[in-house]
Amino acid sequence: MTKNIFLMLQESVSDVVRDSDNGGSTALTATTTANNSNSRMQESNDPNLKTLLEFKKSVQEEQKTGEKRIEEINTKLEGVKKQIDDDRARLDDLRAKLKEVNEEKDAEYPKFVEMRNSLIEAKNQMKNLDDKVGTAAAKSRKERSDIHNLQKALEQIERDIQTKKLSKDEERKLVAKSKEIATKLHTLKMMHKKEDQYRTISTQYDQLKDKVNRIFKLKEEYGSKIGKLKESLDTLINLRESLYEERRKVIHTVREAGAKLEMIETQLNAIAFKKSRMQAAEHRHRRQREMEDRRKNRQEAMQEKAKRDKEYQERWNTLKEAAMKKMSSGEKLTFDEMKLIFGDSGSD
Repeated sequence: MTKNIFLMLQESVSDVVRDSDNGGSTALTATTTANNSNSRMQESNDPNLKTLLEFKKSVQEEQKTGEKRIEEINTKLEGVKKQIDDDRARLDDLRAKLKEVNEEKDAEYPKFVEMRNSLIEAKNQMKNLDDKVGTAAAKSRKERSDIHNLQKALEQIERDIQTKKLSKDEERKLVAKSKEIATKLHTLKMMHKKEDQYRTISTQYDQLKDKVNRIFKLKEEYGSKIGKLKESLDTLINLRESLYEERRKVIHTVREAGAKLEMIETQLNAIAFKKSRMQAAEHRHRRQREMEDRRKNRQEAMQEKAKRDKEYQERWNTLKEAAMKKMSSGEKLTFDEMKLIFGDSGSD
């Protein structure tokens, strides 16, 4: 059906060109009034016109649907582009935060490594001390809470050695006892110092470890958000491109519909032009017939009048001749007979 319609459109265009050569003003008038005469043309029995008007209606619906779809796509595109802009702004913000976290990591992680090494070193020193003093050190750790008593005992032994009269054997035993307690005190103080140092380093290490863990957690969190946001952006960009492609296709379809409508209008104008030419020709023929009939009627009337005038003249001549004979014979003439003799020829 569409193929037949376009063949008809092409034939119509050729007809319009030929008709324009014969009378451009008439074609212009037909073009101007084509839209106003559609309702009248619909009453025509021309099957081509009916098909053409139905096709025009379907093309107009196609064009209207396309234009509506273009508006919908444009509205959706505005939303997608706004979402892309918002996501890009969020992505830039997350990247800036990730940069700050990385800078903080670069500053704090070396401190963490250094503190971890210090902790390991302090632990090794404690282990070395344990290995060096052996059981005595272990026993000293058990006696940590008694360091004050040990100190008092050492002081008491030293006073006894200095103040009491002791035999050499007693003095030797007290000196040995003094050395034993002094060794315990020294070991206990060394262990206490190392343990305090280890606890201090361990506390600092735990604090720094928490800080580094927080930094790495933030780094992972921002990295995950950036990854998801980039995936979302890729999806939105693909959607935007697909909408652009769909819009290009719909615009092409709408333009094609517009071109079809122009061809249909050309066909409708051609039909209107042909109709106006036929009506004008019929009007001219009707006027020519009327003028011919009037001319013929006038000619017949003139012939009839001439015939009546001739008959009247012949009758008048006969009556006059009879009146003249009557006058010659001396008979009395009537008034009408005198008019025949002395009046104008052919007058009433």
